[in-house]
Amino acid sequence: MGETSDRPAFYALSPGGWRDYWSLLHPPYTAWHLSYVVIGACVAPVLDVGWLVETLLAFFLAMGLAAHALDELNGRPLRTRIPDGVLWAIAIVGLVGAIGLGIHGTVVISPWLWAFIGVGGFLVVAYNLELFGGAFHSDVWFALGWGAFPALTAYFAQTATIRVEAVLVAAGCAAISAAQRVLSTPVRRLRRTVASVSGELVTTEGDHEPLDASSLRSAPEGALRWLSAAVPLLALGLLVAKI
Repeated sequence: MGETSDRPAFYALSPGGWRDYWSLLHPPYTAWHLSYVVIGACVAPVLDVGWLVETLLAFFLAMGLAAHALDELNGRPLRTRIPDGVLWAIAIVGLVGAIGLGIHGTVVISPWLWAFIGVGGFLVVAYNLELFGGAFHSDVWFALGWGAFPALTAYFAQTATIRVEAVLVAAGCAAISAAQRVLSTPVRRLRRTVASVSGELVTTEGDHEPLDASSLRSAPEGALRWLSAAVPLLALGLLVAKI
């Protein structure tokens, strides 16, 4: 029999103080999904670094802060000790800041950015608070909202248009996010809701290997660690090549 890890995520620190805010940021995953912004922007024929920085900041406020604060309010999956009022404040400040940056884009780039603001704001709230019976809290909406949407928005912020190459790249980012979800769902379950695991694996050679939570999550969690490094490196490589 093997017990699950005390940590609710591989990057989570022990609860209390500043460590809660580190865990709340989901640093590897935040960097991963902000990388889609860079990838989408780099597909544009000409890269405007200023707009890329502004788009990155908007998504950091919306996803890195607001979405994660709302997610923690919805059941405390990271087991932080951050007061509810502080989490609400982080969520509101993050969302308002992101919307403010988006409004700046509607004035300078295109009024069509209002559509991106509306979709993004809705997804942050509906997904993380599991509104409408959790209809938007699904693998498909995660792939679209956390994978395709950042890439497509970043491209539009650069070009004020949507072309086939942007759609293809957004679809690729959605597929990577879908893979992330497939890997992370059983890992989260093992870390957060499974009390213990018992059993053994018997090979065709007759070897007996004990099964526990650690052995079950080793492969998918290892893949998540590598992917959380690979996608930002890919984005950084594209950015360096572009500038």
